[in-house]
Amino acid sequence: MNRTKARPATAESDKDWQKTQYSNLIRYVPSGTYYARLRVKGKLIRRSLKTDVLSVAKLRLSDFEKHERRVAESSNSVSAGKLKVADAIEIHKQRLAGNGSLKPRTKDYHAQRITALLKSWPELEKKEIRSITKTDCLNWAAKFGAGRSATAFNHTISILRNLVEIGIEMGARYDNPARFIKRLRERSKRLTLPESGKFVDFVASVENGGGGVSKHCADLVRFLAFGGFRKTEAASITWADCDFEKGEIIVRGDPVTGTKNWTTRRVPMIPDMRKLLERLKAESPDARSSHPVMRVRECQKAMNRAAKAVGMVRITHHDLRHLFATLCIESGVDIPTVSRWLGHKDGGALAMKVYGHLRDQHSVAMAQRVTFYNEKAGNIVTMPATVMK
Repeated sequence: MNRTKARPATAESDKDWQKTQYSNLIRYVPSGTYYARLRVKGKLIRRSLKTDVLSVAKLRLSDFEKHERRVAESSNSVSAGKLKVADAIEIHKQRLAGNGSLKPRTKDYHAQRITALLKSWPELEKKEIRSITKTDCLNWAAKFGAGRSATAFNHTISILRNLVEIGIEMGARYDNPARFIKRLRERSKRLTLPESGKFVDFVASVENGGGGVSKHCADLVRFLAFGGFRKTEAASITWADCDFEKGEIIVRGDPVTGTKNWTTRRVPMIPDMRKLLERLKAESPDARSSHPVMRVRECQKAMNRAAKAVGMVRITHHDLRHLFATLCIESGVDIPTVSRWLGHKDGGALAMKVYGHLRDQHSVAMAQRVTFYNEKAGNIVTMPATVMK
């Protein structure tokens, strides 16, 4: 028998189960795992809290008790056909919180969409699930869709559908009127990135903006463009993460402030990055290894002003990541390698979708350099004589 998994006890006095000083909290001795054990509406519930740390177990127990009692109350409402959207939202939030496969940013985004839904449909929260009609959904969608991005619109629709599905699951109704709302077609953002000369002017304009942190803002723009980091990643990089000997920057996997995929990766220092870091290091000789490299976390206002000043299309922090990837590919770096530097986990599939056209253009340009003959034009590669046999 696998001793790491809990087995049902025939009685609470079973030697494998140990009571704790806290009500409704027990411990399974063989694995050390804590369990919630409580009775709700006459039903005995025992559920693993998936931790062997007492302080963590206490926190999870509290959340579990609240969740089970809300579900029980909702069930009573459902039996009377009165499940409200607010009840479905609570159930949805509890399921999100308990879903370990979702990243914190994904959970936060769900919360944002719920907020947007309730703000655009104020009376929805107090509505009973069974009273929502097709007309209600279509009228809301017509108002909400105006001026919203297709992505935000579609994700909010998904939230609404999920809430009604919870009502269906619990017997409050049998159909989902939100299914009649048509999703908008999502188009990939067209990348309009500055040429190298324009980028230099852009950074200079940021640096000479006249603000107290204008110089730091310009350094952040360079840092993002030279390393392809996400804004949150750049903020978490310290001097200890800069390995000058190996010529690499370590981007650490932190689920809160670090990488999106929670994994640590190494990004090589391109020559421009090394020069930037060496200058910053020289300007801050007393900086400790634990200190962040960047002095500011964001600079969008400075970037907006600079773009307007140099006659350039507005770009965002994330566009600087695209700029890094674009320059790498145009310089001949293969897409799987660029994808690895960016921290993608799909082997290059997303990078191919976003930057594949650059590879095709580069491929066509490189093809013009290949010839089977001895005529030598600029940058033409002659095939060896052995190949011609």
